[in-house]
Amino acid sequence: MATYSRRTRIDAPLEAVWAFHGQIDGLEALTPGWMGLNVEGVAGPDGDPDPAALYEGSEITMASRPFGIAPESRWLSRIVARKADDGYRMFRDDMLGGPFALWVHTHEFYGDGDETVLIDTVEYELPAGPVGPLVDRLAVVGFEPMFRYRHRQTEGLLDGGDYPEWMPSVDAKTAPTTDGSNA
Repeated sequence: MATYSRRTRIDAPLEAVWAFHGQIDGLEALTPGWMGLNVEGVAGPDGDPDPAALYEGSEITMASRPFGIAPESRWLSRIVARKADDGYRMFRDDMLGGPFALWVHTHEFYGDGDETVLIDTVEYELPAGPVGPLVDRLAVVGFEPMFRYRHRQTEGLLDGGDYPEWMPSVDAKTAPTTDGSNA
């Protein structure tokens, strides 16, 4: 198994960065256009379509056709963990079906005053059999520009407090917790 990680400091409070990343709109806003992403559906843990946030047990069905010419790749991701502690937020998704033999993506958010440290860590394996460990390292060629874009988009969309209109309230008293209730 290989691991990729990227860390960025965002000039926005923890609750804003958490609220942004906890929405399917956030995923769409952070995906580079060249990925050709189409979110086909989102189901909450109870099966309801289009949940208010990506809670533990939510599933996301997607298709991607990089550069509009690569073969279409279909994904089924599931939120497997979500945690909210004082000064820390995290959610983790895995891939139930898609182009990787293994995909576990941990999104971590650390509050630091009026800023947030965002860390994305992906543990992955390509379906390459015995040569997998050699090929896995090559995936960084695709991960690096994608995650660089994602982190720059997060900065650009949240720095300065002018948040996208689709974002929920970022008042700490109404921020969603791990179970979907409000704090």
